[in-house]
Amino acid sequence: MKSIFLFISLAIFGFSKSQNIKIDTLLTDKISIRAIQLHDGKVWYAGSQSKFGYVNFRNPKDKSQIKLNAKNQEFRVIARFQENFFETVNVGSPAQFYSISAANLKVSELNKMSDSSVFYDCFKVNSINNNGIAISDPYPNGKPNFFITSKNRKLVDDPLRKLPTYEKGEAHFAASNSNVAMHRNKVWIATGGTKARIFKFDWKSPYVWEVYETPFVQGSSSQGIYAIDFADENFGIAVGGDYTKQSENINNIATTKDGGKTWQIQASGQNAGYSTCVKIKPKSKGKEIVALGDQHISYSNDYGKTWTKISDEKGFYTFEWLDSKSLILAGKDRIVKLTFLDY
Repeated sequence: MKSIFLFISLAIFGFSKSQNIKIDTLLTDKISIRAIQLHDGKVWYAGSQSKFGYVNFRNPKDKSQIKLNAKNQEFRVIARFQENFFETVNVGSPAQFYSISAANLKVSELNKMSDSSVFYDCFKVNSINNNGIAISDPYPNGKPNFFITSKNRKLVDDPLRKLPTYEKGEAHFAASNSNVAMHRNKVWIATGGTKARIFKFDWKSPYVWEVYETPFVQGSSSQGIYAIDFADENFGIAVGGDYTKQSENINNIATTKDGGKTWQIQASGQNAGYSTCVKIKPKSKGKEIVALGDQHISYSNDYGKTWTKISDEKGFYTFEWLDSKSLILAGKDRIVKLTFLDY
């Protein structure tokens, strides 16, 4: 286990404290990872070259990796169901869904989507009701292409379901498997491109969808919301920007206090720029947040109002909180554990 200690002064954007962090390398490989799940003491991942596997975050020597197929495809989503198995799907068309047993890594082929426009960006499962939703970029006519599963993992295809319509040039980003957020029965879906909006529904009334505008940077295919997270049914945060201009930091962070109906821009011009993933620290009620991009790892302790870059580590795309003082991060060629030493 390779460790890197970083001693960083956080006297930026209104902060004045020292923050020590330690980075332990759990896995190195020739792989790009944009989707992880933490389960049973392990980091489970789906990545490039059709690779799927896990590494034990307590004992990195305990690891296993398989190839889902021989096509060397890109997998950017992963979801876990209560029955102790995972599902993932490749980006692009045709899109093949796979089920993988957590017990023995046995792989089964599930649904296959052959429409030429299909491109799955995120896959989430509700931990309470075991319902799941995988979102693709929309059909050319603006109609959503969602794969919705019920408790028994059957596709829910109900003509009464009144799904929202996309604007021309509006879609999603397959950056970190985190442009869908869930809290209890509430589901939020973020878009980008020509429009940066929020689609919302409740699993208790799935036929009713709400669509909310945001003041987020938008207008071109590379701009918009890349990731969202919610602390409860009211407070949420969105991050993103423009991946072609990663240093730009205008209107790329926003928060909501009313469940997504209205959004307030935060730290515009005063943050580290483009971000692919954001996660609220568990039990912090939204006060403590970490965001990362290809070029930075950043931290806020005031509900996203101000931010401090805590690391210049590059090439991370996604992460999850492991506990109150540590994160698991994944990206280009590695998975690491980041620990806040001052907690």
